[in-house]
Amino acid sequence: MVADQMIWASTTPGIGNQAWNVTNGEVFRWRWLWPRLAEALGVDWEGPTSEPCPLVEQMAGKEELWKDIAGKYDFEEDRLDRVASFWHTDSDLGVEVEVVADMTKSRMAGFTTYVDTERAFLELFDRYETDGLVPPRR
Repeated sequence: MVADQMIWASTTPGIGNQAWNVTNGEVFRWRWLWPRLAEALGVDWEGPTSEPCPLVEQMAGKEELWKDIAGKYDFEEDRLDRVASFWHTDSDLGVEVEVVADMTKSRMAGFTTYVDTERAFLELFDRYETDGLVPPRR
């Protein structure tokens, strides 16, 4: 999506040198998506808590556990620090305000690409499983 919009913005006559929002194009809230992702992954979902639960803290010291899991399932990558960036996830999810991005300007200028966020995650999970990056869900 980002690449598509960047190509569109750089090749469409008359729209250069402008700021453009880039989002999937839907109304999106993590709180709506978490339960559905948990169901798709076959894990329990714990609703919001009053205290932050940073992944950096939750995943600290889990390198050997990941190596064991990676060995059990013959993953391509057995280094946890190369699989995920927990500080980046914390940064994205730790904002205290909800972000609402409007794609009207882009649509009015002719960029109409749309991505269903839930479907994109599910397809990504399938691809990760096929590529041996995560354990099988079934």
